[in-house]
Amino acid sequence: MNVYESDYVYQILKDSGYEYTDDPGRADLIVINTCTVRKKAEQKAYSHIGRMLSLKRIKPHMRIAVLGCMAQQQGQKLLERFPDIDLVMGPREIEKFKLFLTDIIRGAKIVATDLRGGPVGIIDCAPRVPSFKSRVTGFVSIMQGCNNFCSYCIVPYVRGREVSRSLQDIVAEVKMLVNWGIKDITLLGQNVNSYRYKDYDFARLLQKVHEVEGLLRLRFTTSHPKDVSQRLIQCFRDLPKLCSHIHLPFQAGSDRILRLMNRGYTKEHYMELIQKLKDARPGIAITSDVMVGFPRETEEDFIDTLDLIRRVEFDNLFSFKYSDREGTPAHKMQGKIPEEEKQRRLELLQSIQKEITLKKNREMEGRIVDVLVEGKSKRGNTLTGRTDTNKIVNFIGNFDLIGKMVKIKVLNGYQNSLFGELF
Repeated sequence: MNVYESDYVYQILKDSGYEYTDDPGRADLIVINTCTVRKKAEQKAYSHIGRMLSLKRIKPHMRIAVLGCMAQQQGQKLLERFPDIDLVMGPREIEKFKLFLTDIIRGAKIVATDLRGGPVGIIDCAPRVPSFKSRVTGFVSIMQGCNNFCSYCIVPYVRGREVSRSLQDIVAEVKMLVNWGIKDITLLGQNVNSYRYKDYDFARLLQKVHEVEGLLRLRFTTSHPKDVSQRLIQCFRDLPKLCSHIHLPFQAGSDRILRLMNRGYTKEHYMELIQKLKDARPGIAITSDVMVGFPRETEEDFIDTLDLIRRVEFDNLFSFKYSDREGTPAHKMQGKIPEEEKQRRLELLQSIQKEITLKKNREMEGRIVDVLVEGKSKRGNTLTGRTDTNKIVNFIGNFDLIGKMVKIKVLNGYQNSLFGELF
């Protein structure tokens, strides 16, 4: 979502005559897009803001804008802590960025944190200057906000209530991206399963986007287990462009902890969903989010989480220690887990998942897979792309293959990627 919204601001700036530089010291305007879902992300944002403000002391005419969830949460307090910031803007105000830009250039200090606005869409901005014109993959926001109020989560407080974009705007934006050469599109939302526009639910939206000519692959993130409908599961059976991958956060394997988290489902319900998805699309890749050290989590609760991981055998897992977020119900809970115990649980969980991921990747050796080539790999002398199960594949080939679908024979399965050769 942050990448998508950064692209939105990029387009506004290009349309206003700005040129991008990757050297902050040369910039007249620095835009910092922030996250606050965990304490670590907030600390990184504060550190980066401090470094950028040191540049402004050398170039007083420089303007600094801080956007995103941390900006929404801190609001005026952020300006009080860093008086040299020129603009503090929450995610629901981003469509007004051009208007505020004019004001801060004139010397105004602005805090904009109204949560009543709707979700932004690149279709509403200057489409003639896409920042991602050379890319193969793209994002489209379909909704913003969350109504779930998981007890640990700050998102509903900094993103606001759920608001869905119109079906027409979403499809128009997908068509625009496809016309620019984008082949692989991910639909974004804090909880895409909650999408509602008139008579359209998320499953019907997927069907409409699937019909866009020229689109090769369709993905979405992120989903909430309590809102995974049978209609959505059937989309994996019926829509061939819909990739064989779903990211379905489970957060904990203990029913007691799930109740404390206010997640709205049980461990067995989650397992039933996984089985239905595997039945609808054999070979589907499942990735997830999990948290360790939630308040009052016992060793037995933690063992339940490990049991779920072993039973599902996730293709990959994003795992985190519980992070206190001020303003959430969990922040006030008793029974906080010591940091060293959270770290022990995290390391054990990650070691188990690493074994599972490596095993599954090695099982790919010898298989022929379709890979959409996205660009140069980090090494620079090889190409990289993804399978429809979202596995990264590196291989040697000509750079004119970027943007094309190729068949790759997997030679080696590693911890974080696959390596293969053109078939």
